[in-house]
Amino acid sequence: MRNLKLTLAYDGTDYYGWAVQPNLPTIQGAVVEVLEKITQERVRLYGCGRTDAGVHALGQVAHFKTRAEIPAENVRRALNSLLPAAIRVTEVKEVPQDFHARWHAEAKTYRYRLLCAEICPPFVWRYVYHYPYPLNTDAMREALPCFIGEHDFTSFSSWASERDEEKNKVRTVLSLELAVCDSDQEVTVTIHGRAFLRHMVRKMVGTLLEVGKERLKPEAIAAIFAARDRTRSGPTVPGSGLCLVSVDYPEPYR
Repeated sequence: MRNLKLTLAYDGTDYYGWAVQPNLPTIQGAVVEVLEKITQERVRLYGCGRTDAGVHALGQVAHFKTRAEIPAENVRRALNSLLPAAIRVTEVKEVPQDFHARWHAEAKTYRYRLLCAEICPPFVWRYVYHYPYPLNTDAMREALPCFIGEHDFTSFSSWASERDEEKNKVRTVLSLELAVCDSDQEVTVTIHGRAFLRHMVRKMVGTLLEVGKERLKPEAIAAIFAARDRTRSGPTVPGSGLCLVSVDYPEPYR
């Protein structure tokens, strides 16, 4: 039995997220369907985590086990020849038997793109959140340190069910950066953290956006954390602007 690690990039616009859902197009579902054709086996594909509907990836990681003796590079080529153009497999690598894409992930990097131009060009609308008004990016930068470190992110979560309410919501953000480019028309927020709650990144960006709109003071963010109340944070911004950039693994699994 071989353990193969996949690194994938995809445009998530037309998909209902990573995880398989009945009668809906998903990234995991599309990849599994093709892998089963290639290997002639029943395939269980495990991802490093789930991306929501409309969210993109440059470095999603997954793994599956197979008895097929097809060389890893040939698996990559076969996948890319059969998958929809919106999904590309950038690398296939044989890894130790104990590797698990989710449980061995040490950290992830996400990037969110806001476009503040009056008009959103047709070739970027799928990958940004179009907010055609000025933002106070100095205030947004002032707010960044409030999120860094270990915190209870209850106020920046969005759970799928009542059962999830009992889960531990403490997470660690390792770094948070804001960049302004293209004559202040695009604002990019890059977040590096050990793990993330559902919608956590999008609610963090939504809160930073409220700061940029000058509806919220940077110093108010500490009180939002303390409240542990999801209604106190900013809105959950659309998935279109979010991209999973990369996943960090310890040396034996890179």
